[in-house]
Amino acid sequence: MKKLFAILALAFSTQMLVAAPTNDEDSKKDKTELTEAQKVRLAEIEARVDEIKAMDFSTMSREEKKDVRMELKEMKEEAKRAGGGVYISVGAIIIILLLLILLT
Repeated sequence: MKKLFAILALAFSTQMLVAAPTNDEDSKKDKTELTEAQKVRLAEIEARVDEIKAMDFSTMSREEKKDVRMELKEMKEEAKRAGGGVYISVGAIIIILLLLILLT
């Protein structure tokens, strides 16, 4: 009986998750374009991250390492705010949780 419910839940969830194909033109219009200032700032962040990756941390003191970590965290947060993100709907989360509960 439990397997039957799991199979039915899987079948219904796959049918609900089928998305209609979108045109590439529509998806390009929906995306927000970055301004020139944002593009320049993101390039600066990428350059700074490359510099940090090239650093030798073995010669640094504990405070210097902490400062570099804090700088990286701040740059990561700034890049996330500028670049947007990936979002999962509440319905998708509920379906995933139900499947996990039913299948275990």
